[in-house]
Amino acid sequence: METKEKNLLNYAKLIVEVGVNIQQGQYLMITSPIQTAYFARALTKCAYEAGAKKVYVDYVDEELSKVTYMHAPDEAFLEYPQWVAEGKKTLAANNCAFISISASNPDLLKDVNPARIATMQKTAGIALEGFRNYIQNGDVAWCVASIPTAEWAMKVFPKAQNSDEAIEKLWDKIYIATRIYEQDPVEAWKEHTRNLEEKTKFLNSKKITQLHYQSKGTDLYVELPKGHIWQGGGSYNKAGTYYVANMPTEEVFTMPSKYGVNGKLASTKPLSYGGNLIENFVLYFEKGRIVDFTAESGYETLKSLIETDEGSHYLGEVAIVPDDSPVSNTNTIFYNTLFDENASCHFAIGSAYPDTIEKGTEMNKEQLEAVGANTSLTHVDFMVGDTNLTIEAETESGESFIVLKDGNWAF
Repeated sequence: METKEKNLLNYAKLIVEVGVNIQQGQYLMITSPIQTAYFARALTKCAYEAGAKKVYVDYVDEELSKVTYMHAPDEAFLEYPQWVAEGKKTLAANNCAFISISASNPDLLKDVNPARIATMQKTAGIALEGFRNYIQNGDVAWCVASIPTAEWAMKVFPKAQNSDEAIEKLWDKIYIATRIYEQDPVEAWKEHTRNLEEKTKFLNSKKITQLHYQSKGTDLYVELPKGHIWQGGGSYNKAGTYYVANMPTEEVFTMPSKYGVNGKLASTKPLSYGGNLIENFVLYFEKGRIVDFTAESGYETLKSLIETDEGSHYLGEVAIVPDDSPVSNTNTIFYNTLFDENASCHFAIGSAYPDTIEKGTEMNKEQLEAVGANTSLTHVDFMVGDTNLTIEAETESGESFIVLKDGNWAF
């Protein structure tokens, strides 16, 4: 078997066997851009070999989406096919696993009215709320992974002679980030997730009340709610299956207290959102709410994101990622949040994950809000970490300690 073919197969097996950890007789749904159909086929083959009962593939044509955004009437963005929403929810209720291939062109929708994109995303968010609850509660196994496409690769490597060269370069970076070049990638991932779980155990034992972020352009105080839970590595779904939701993942994360965020927070990497790039933006917080913001580019897109609903004016996730990691050490801006968020500390605008607070998965929206968790139709990660970042923690016992110094773990 040629090296290219072997690497591709190992990557597909890693996503199936570690990412969603497919079980005998289980359903699997794969969402894939049409350009990556060959990889969807490889995932499907691996899934059946691992015992999957039935694999469904949903192909996405982002160029067709652009045609719709450019030419459809306004009322088209107020509708979402109910049969799609119900179908996903039904699959989730039957313990289906979900793989999503993230490989969008970061500049695809730069000429589209951001208001149209915002309307469509809000419409989809409302329609898919039932399905999204299965994902955010960790009830089902899911995994987001990525492979190169020509447009994305050329954005990352604009000096490449052609798209084939750019794709080869991007494959190399992805394989480094996902440990495919290790002698046994599956075992390497198991060791990696164990290390992340050790970090979460330490942080959970400290019962942190507040984090103080300091870096160039950032001076932010973040309160953590009582009973918060740090997560990292993988999780167990409702059926007791251990899965890894992001491939790669380098983060440990929890929820901030909704009304306990104050100060100034500067981004350190571009955010690709809704087919547009938001770059060099700064958010200002008072009592948890975003009260002002600036952006060198993508201001209207950022505005649309923040104005999705009331909850999108607040944060739902705080994630710590060391600068010294395989993803960060590629020294690459991926223009893809899956990779960039795992090269950098990040926050998320919007909904908190219920499993990051005690008994959160048993609570309804009102109960989650009462304990300090934010709820929203959206959840969008953005990057704030670099080698200048220091994070200091305060605990219930009055102890102070450094969590991150110069961008890396201090313990």
